[in-house]
Amino acid sequence: MTSFRTLRARRLTTVSLAAAGLLLASVATATPGSAGVPARSAPSGTADTANAIPGVDEIVSSPNLRQIANLPKQAPLDATNSDLAFQGRYAFAGNYNGFVIYDISRPTAPTVVSQVYCPGSQNDISVHGDLLFLSTDSSRSDDSCNSTSAPATEKASWEGIKVFDISDKAHPRYVKAVETACGSHTHTLVPGKDRKAVYLYVSSYSPRAEFPDCQPPHDSVSIVKVPVQSPTDAAVVATPNLFPDGGYEGRPGGSATTGCHDITAYPEKNLAAGACMGDGVLMDISDREAPRLINRVRDTVNFAFWHSATFNNAGTKVVFTDELGGGSAATCNEAVGPERGANAIYDITGRGDARTMVFRSYYKIPRMNADTENCVAHNGSLIPVLGRDIMVQAWYQGGISVWDFTDSANPQEIAFWERGPISTDRLVGGGSWSAYYYNGYIYSNDMAKGFDVLKLTDWRTWTANLVRYRELNVQTQPSYLSW
Repeated sequence: MTSFRTLRARRLTTVSLAAAGLLLASVATATPGSAGVPARSAPSGTADTANAIPGVDEIVSSPNLRQIANLPKQAPLDATNSDLAFQGRYAFAGNYNGFVIYDISRPTAPTVVSQVYCPGSQNDISVHGDLLFLSTDSSRSDDSCNSTSAPATEKASWEGIKVFDISDKAHPRYVKAVETACGSHTHTLVPGKDRKAVYLYVSSYSPRAEFPDCQPPHDSVSIVKVPVQSPTDAAVVATPNLFPDGGYEGRPGGSATTGCHDITAYPEKNLAAGACMGDGVLMDISDREAPRLINRVRDTVNFAFWHSATFNNAGTKVVFTDELGGGSAATCNEAVGPERGANAIYDITGRGDARTMVFRSYYKIPRMNADTENCVAHNGSLIPVLGRDIMVQAWYQGGISVWDFTDSANPQEIAFWERGPISTDRLVGGGSWSAYYYNGYIYSNDMAKGFDVLKLTDWRTWTANLVRYRELNVQTQPSYLSW
């Protein structure tokens, strides 16, 4: 197998798109472990350092992906940035201290519309119409935005879902809180079939005997039903146990299944994929209040923590991410290798309840990062390209990768963008938490550096410019052929 060091030595190429009369900068591509993976481009004004790890905060990229804007974090939302959601001309960005609403009508010059201070990690975020939802997964003294940190051993401590009215984007209004068992690390918005309600599939884990509201075993999902016209009536309506047999028991270096970290729903196909610590699961969500397990897979060799999932548009593949090291470790270095802390690509075969997930390959960024950079597979989204399976993905300080998995067994990186390490002396957490494609641009919420906007220019993805979403919560995956 070709080493990471050899992979980074490959040169970028250009390709001609004669039919359109355009010359686009592009990159040679290949699966990790073979020749032709994009190398870092040399910083301007320097010698050829394309194969070197960039300097502190130095930006490097392939020529087909460039940054066009950055907005640094602002107090009081100067804690860790988290997930993103979109609606019309707005982006909604989670932060451990609350959330920010950005006006992105001019992607080259986004502006802050409002900031809401409401501490409660991680503040995973989604939107639907005039409603915004936040996840709280840290014990608080109460369910208000003025709460303080409290021990999980106290019964009165609160964790769960918060609901806001965002009909006035400049003045969001807090309207409801719903407590959930073990809190809400993440949540997934699933529209009800009658459109009168939305459901939030709440993912949480890490039960402990001394936590009165989070007792083991905890292999369930809390389902919150939110009536759209009366959100103050939001309530938990079901807590289905996905693993009545106890789930994966874990191994040294791997996580036992005690709930799910994240669920991605594909409502139009009545499917959901759950990344559940030690298990990857495929579910039928025809009955929104009773998701039903169809198939589950495990990787006892390379996966440590099943973190998130992405379907292809046809619903015939699913990509699972492995958050090796919990997002706080340097796992994109030569010592770890190209398969641990990577994505795993599965084909979905069969029909109905006979559907199974069949492993095809791994994908990991083909550039080594410094030992001081936290780097591992994290949140990404499908790019709505016709006829191909391409997604953009965050890798914390490993930056942003655009990669093609049309051939499940031979994934190929086609673009990348990254900042150099925050520090060369010690491991400092940072980097892109979420990198998502929305209406022509890639938006990234960097944990430390703020809100980034990037433009992808590549012949393989140009059809994505024809697709426009009215609203996008990435974990509520839309079929882009219907828009």
